[in-house]
Amino acid sequence: MQAEPVPSAAGRLPPPTPIVEHRWVDAARFADIRAAGQPAVLRNFAGHWPAVAAAKRSDEDLIAYLRRFRVQRPVSVLIGLPEIEGRFLYSEDMRELNFARGTSPLDPFFDQLLHDRGNPRPHALAVQSEEVPNLLPGFELENRTDLLGPAVTPRAWMGNRIRVAPHYDLMENIGVVVAGRRRFTLFPPDELKNLYAGPLELTPAGTPVSLVDVNNPDLDRFPRYAEAARRAQVAELEAGDAIYIPFHWWHGVDSLEAVNLFINYWWNDRPPDAGSPYDALLFAMFAIKPLPDDQRAAWRAVFDHYIFGANGDAAEHLPPHARGILGEATPEQLGRMRATLRQLLERL
Repeated sequence: MQAEPVPSAAGRLPPPTPIVEHRWVDAARFADIRAAGQPAVLRNFAGHWPAVAAAKRSDEDLIAYLRRFRVQRPVSVLIGLPEIEGRFLYSEDMRELNFARGTSPLDPFFDQLLHDRGNPRPHALAVQSEEVPNLLPGFELENRTDLLGPAVTPRAWMGNRIRVAPHYDLMENIGVVVAGRRRFTLFPPDELKNLYAGPLELTPAGTPVSLVDVNNPDLDRFPRYAEAARRAQVAELEAGDAIYIPFHWWHGVDSLEAVNLFINYWWNDRPPDAGSPYDALLFAMFAIKPLPDDQRAAWRAVFDHYIFGANGDAAEHLPPHARGILGEATPEQLGRMRATLRQLLERL
C-alpha cells in the first residue's frame, strides 16, 4: 500500500489574507488609506507611465527605453550563485551573506538580464535602491506620481528572479511594479516575535531580515512562524500596479519574471531634526540589555512613562518653562539634546 504524501509546511498553514485593493486612488483617497494603517494594493496606479507601456510590449522595449536615461558610470550590483535560487540571505553558517557586491555599467547589466532569460539556473542579479535621478536621470520626469511631494526621491530596483526575505523599513513606502510581476507577503510590526530575525550586525540591506522561507517554512526549526502566518497578507502585482506598505510592516518580496523593474518612494513624517530610533535601539543594546533583570524591569517602567506615555503626559504637572526635554520637541530643543548626546558619547 502506497503511503499518503506528507503535506508541506506551507500546505499545513492557513492561506494568507489578500491585501485590500483599490483603484483610481487620488490624494484624498490615499489619505484615507494611510489613516487605516493597513497595506493596500493600488491597481493600475502607473498604467499611464511610458516605462510601463514599454515593459508591456516586451523586455527589449523596456531596456531600450531605460537606455535613453542610463548613466555611464558603474553602479553597485548584487550577484549570487545559481545555487541560492535568487534568495539573498546568509551562508549556511551565518558568518557571511550568500551573495557578493560588485560594480558594473548599466549596459552590460541590461545585456545579461536579457541573455539569461532562457537560463533555468542563472546567477541572481540585482541593482537595488539606486536613486532614480542619479541612475536614470530624466526617467522620474516622464514617470511620476502626484501623491507625494517632490522631496520624496524615487528609487530603482532591477534584476531577475530575486527573492528578498521579510524585513521592515524605517519609512512608509509606495512601490510601483514597472516591469515583471512581484509577490508581496506582509506581516504586522508586532510579528517580530514570530519571524525569527537574523543578526543585527550582519544584514543584507541594513535592517534585520526573517530567516523563515515564507514559501516553504521549516516549522520544526521556526515553530512560532505558524502564528505569524495566520496574520500574513499577500498580493501579486503586475506591471502598472503599486503597493502601499505602512511604516515598519514586515514584507517579503518575490520577483517572478526574468526581467523586473520596481520603483519605490520612501518617506517618514518624523521631525527632521529628531534622531534615529534604530540608533536608540542599538544604544539600548549597549546600555540596558546587559543589566540585571530587576534593573531592566525598572528601566522598562521609566521608558513606558517618559517615552511611550503609558501613564499620560509625564510633564503635565510641570509649568511650561520647567518641562525641558519633556516638553514639545522643537528644533531648538532637539538641537540641544543632540549636543548633549554628542558629549555623552564622547565619554564612552
